[in-house]
Amino acid sequence: MSTPGRAPVPVEQSFVVGDDDTAAALGSGSLPVLATPRLLAWCEAATCAALEPVLGEGRTSVGTRVDLQHSGASPVGAEVIVTADPSYSDGRLHRFRVSGRHTDGKVVATGEVTRVVVDVERFLGRL
Repeated sequence: MSTPGRAPVPVEQSFVVGDDDTAAALGSGSLPVLATPRLLAWCEAATCAALEPVLGEGRTSVGTRVDLQHSGASPVGAEVIVTADPSYSDGRLHRFRVSGRHTDGKVVATGEVTRVVVDVERFLGRL
């Protein structure tokens, strides 16, 4: 579980779009712009970082629900700032408002990611 009395913290992370991050490279399109699956991975990475300080020993979190609107293109070389802001916490369940924006402030994505805290050994033992 999360450490009692501690809440996830807002996190902001910066990423630069590379050739391997494009829709053409990931097979989610044919253009050399940031692929939605990569943007989602960056959003999830930010939510993991927001939860990390409150996880107890032997705990991690798993993504269980995603709602992401990818509303603007980001070319190779663009810097995308991804933010994960805790919006709801109840025991093991944590929701985050996520967003992505360019350094000029242009918003290119908004959404919500839900994560659940799990015991690593117990989770892997169920596979």
